[in-house]
Amino acid sequence: MMYIKVHRSYRLVVAICDKELLGKKFEEGIKQLEIQENFFKGEEADSDEIIEHLKNFSMDDATFNIVGEKSINTALKAGIIAEGGIGMVQGVPFALVLL
Repeated sequence: MMYIKVHRSYRLVVAICDKELLGKKFEEGIKQLEIQENFFKGEEADSDEIIEHLKNFSMDDATFNIVGEKSINTALKAGIIAEGGIGMVQGVPFALVLL
């Protein structure tokens, strides 16, 4: 399972993470990845639900913050990210997307 949370400001910011990563912090050199509850913890969803949300929100010119293997694979399936847009911190994949 994954979490999805939508932050509404001048544009939508969609945060998606693997459930088991919530509340954890990863560091590698100068790179730091902190999966904070107040940003990422939203509705629990499976891969099919996340794909539907990603496709809908991409039509609204949203920004995406995606962390974790399941979440990244789901975003790849939805066509929101490409392999070249994936970063890593301590083996944890992440992607930031501006459409």
